[in-house]
Amino acid sequence: MSVSPEKHVDEVSRLRKIEGQVQGVRRMIEDGRYCIDVLTQLQSVAGALRKVEDNILARHLRTCVRESLAGSNRVDQDRKIAEILELLGRSRFRR
Repeated sequence: MSVSPEKHVDEVSRLRKIEGQVQGVRRMIEDGRYCIDVLTQLQSVAGALRKVEDNILARHLRTCVRESLAGSNRVDQDRKIAEILELLGRSRFRR
């Protein structure tokens, strides 16, 4: 199941800002800026990406997963639950 791009307007906007941040970090590195300043900006970028991720996960839970759980198709319900468990399992290895 896919989601129409119109439902991700906020996420697209945030990603465009993040693109600008990443370009700024590249320029900082090219200009030989102090490592801690670069690392601080990288943490900011990572936090912004996590926010986009959180928003998309919340939308997925409120739409795709809710619809599946409200239905009677056990296979689809189990698939949605397995997807979320796999996703959460992968995220445990993040810093």
